[in-house]
Amino acid sequence: MTLFITQNSLMNDLISPVAVVAHDSGAANLIISWLKKWNEPVRPYMEGPAEKLWKSTFPSTPLYLSLRDALNDASSVITGSGWASNLEHNARVLAGELGLYSVTVLDHWVNYPMRFVRDSKVQLPDEIWVVDRWAFQIAQKEIPNISIRLFENTYLQDQLAKISPAPANGTVLYILEPVRQNWGRDQAGEFQSLDFALKKIDRLYPAGVSKIFLRPHPSESPDKYEKYLVSDARIEIDESEDLAAAISLADIVIGVESFALTVALASGRTVYSSLPPWASALRLPQHGIRQLRNL
Repeated sequence: MTLFITQNSLMNDLISPVAVVAHDSGAANLIISWLKKWNEPVRPYMEGPAEKLWKSTFPSTPLYLSLRDALNDASSVITGSGWASNLEHNARVLAGELGLYSVTVLDHWVNYPMRFVRDSKVQLPDEIWVVDRWAFQIAQKEIPNISIRLFENTYLQDQLAKISPAPANGTVLYILEPVRQNWGRDQAGEFQSLDFALKKIDRLYPAGVSKIFLRPHPSESPDKYEKYLVSDARIEIDESEDLAAAISLADIVIGVESFALTVALASGRTVYSSLPPWASALRLPQHGIRQLRNL
């Protein structure tokens, strides 16, 4: 039995049974969107945000109890490439020990080589999958001598199909994310960027901004941003069921460098990066993302 994911006349096959391992939501969303179109069983093991995504999408397909349980008796493995844990790295290490063919899905467009290193140990897969031309070009340059395949971004297609036209009521959606940089200052980058955006926000909508939704990153607790709810009566936490529903609420979408900004841009929304003037350059490759610091 083989797994086929077709895209632009490109076909890839993995020998079943296939183990699927993910922690962070970025690659998990891509993998899950592909598996929804494939009817063969897999051996899934997920933790963190990916576990929640799996259980909400495939409630009748239980996860394996451990990473080793999922990989034992598998013939190949697909992993994500996140930052928030060592799970996906450990899966690649174990796949190497077991002699399993290993595929890694790269989401976003930054820090590719670093995703495959933990405690100075480099563990590359046999193959890398990406979902757009920018990622393909970056991966070819930064991770040479590995097969890199470009597949359809069915997750993006699914989200775009569900996004409603902009409401034209002055609503702003702010996409939160852990930045992991402070640009030489004493405050975390995500707070610096949000504070900077809130100072600029009333210049973005001619008739006035009526509401500001803060959408927490899947790896963060909404409590982290509780102080902002009392600083401005227009601010509230977004509790939409998915990204498409959140974008549907807003005329303008703001964030630092989240993948969600690219989804909003593709939907036709006005999109801003909130990187402050003292921060590093914007790394998202898509044209059309405006920068608040250039206002």
